[in-house]
Amino acid sequence: MIDSVRQTVQAIANKNNRGYITPSDFNLYAKQAQLDIFEDYFSKINSLTNGRNARLYTVGLDKGVNSGYGDVYRDYEEMIDTFSVIATMTGTLNEFNYPSDAYRIQNIVYNGIQVDKVSYSEYRRMSNSNISGASTLFPVYYSNENTAVIIPDTITTGVTVQYIREPLTPNWTYTTLTGGEPIFNPSAVDYQDFEIDPMEEYLMVAKICQYVGISIREADVYQFGQATETEENQ
Repeated sequence: MIDSVRQTVQAIANKNNRGYITPSDFNLYAKQAQLDIFEDYFSKINSLTNGRNARLYTVGLDKGVNSGYGDVYRDYEEMIDTFSVIATMTGTLNEFNYPSDAYRIQNIVYNGIQVDKVSYSEYRRMSNSNISGASTLFPVYYSNENTAVIIPDTITTGVTVQYIREPLTPNWTYTTLTGGEPIFNPSAVDYQDFEIDPMEEYLMVAKICQYVGISIREADVYQFGQATETEENQ
């Protein structure tokens, strides 16, 4: 997919010799465009959920916006689920580190028991309470920047986290020909294709064109990308 996107973007940007996109520049634009689309999955889920709660959509039995092939909610949910990961958490005492590639935490589990998230003030109240405090059968945690602090503090191992990871950074790799164009090389050890759904290729081209248009100061390239993205979202 990444080579197809680059060829399309290059053809648009290079029309009438307006500009050449270096592989390093393309990879920078590709990284940001993929993040834009990835983050948009969550905003679209929220928008569809709000519309469903406001009864603006017909709700299918599987909680989607529409049932069957028209279930857009389910489609976005499945796209997000492809980035879901389960990992063992490590840290110091009862403070556990989030994975470095974590984008959103889904849940934390201790020995098969769900660890509920609480606010820091609630955490302090439960830590100081002999009546409503947490236990190994009812553990809780609060987020402290890049870590999860769990009580009771006797919990120091046996903790796993399910989270949505960030997509891997795309990398269009190539071999250089003397006096010629770089040639796509998917066999390179650092090659990385896009991780978003292939159906987003059209939107990926549109978003990268916007970045390219700003970079080479070509308004029509930017406007093409913007108009294409608007059409795709509609």
